[in-house]
Amino acid sequence: MNTAVPSLALVVEDDQFQREMLSDLLKDEHMEVIACESAEAAELVLEEVGGSLRVLVTDVELAGTETGIELAGHAKRHFPELNVVIISGKDNLSLPPNVHFLKKPWQPLDLLREAMG
Repeated sequence: MNTAVPSLALVVEDDQFQREMLSDLLKDEHMEVIACESAEAAELVLEEVGGSLRVLVTDVELAGTETGIELAGHAKRHFPELNVVIISGKDNLSLPPNVHFLKKPWQPLDLLREAMG
């Protein structure tokens, strides 16, 4: 009997298509995914299940008033061991320490390498 607990991922992306694509990629790797479109919603998820998360994948530009960079900083302060991946089309961003960065357009294998690492 397999009693392994699936890994839990949090995907934060304001574009529905991108959010679904990111979620599907992680689900294909047997992860359970919680998806949000804003940092504010993601912070509520972090309060509830942050200690159970394996990875947080966030875009920089999100719905709401906070950016993905602010969300990543919040997540790393509260859960320093959490694997955080920030996605953006922009370069030269001031990122929190110990986060991974993927520049758009990214490749699915690159995302999986960062997310599963």
